[in-house]
Amino acid sequence: MVRKKQLIHKLVNFRMKQGKKTRVRVIFHDTLHRLTLTDRDGIELISDALENVKPVCEVAKVRIAGIIYDVPGVVDRDRQQTLAVRWILDEAIKSKKKSKNSSRLEECLFAQIMDAYRKRGDVRKKREDLHRLASTNRSYAHFRWW
Repeated sequence: MVRKKQLIHKLVNFRMKQGKKTRVRVIFHDTLHRLTLTDRDGIELISDALENVKPVCEVAKVRIAGIIYDVPGVVDRDRQQTLAVRWILDEAIKSKKKSKNSSRLEECLFAQIMDAYRKRGDVRKKREDLHRLASTNRSYAHFRWW
């Protein structure tokens, strides 16, 4: 129960702009209501979607002898969740701006969460691209010192 509350707070706080938390809570609870209309619990669905999108490794740029290398490294558990939440929210905002008709953010966020839950969509592609880049540059892993 505590982890569910932390997840809700993290989702709300990431989207909040200029201290308008109540506005973001309304958006999030509308999205949660849409998710509960499916066959599963909304919070469980969100946590499973985040699990499907969490990156295991990431790439950091390191400069050695004037050359910049992409050095792969393992991502901490907190950062994994942070990146997954950030990617889902960014893609929802991007798809809202991209849509011709004035779709609401709740609809776009619902669509992104469902795509992440089904292991498809732009967020999942972003994760796979990051993992592909890390595996391509794994020969530079010995440059990692952190």
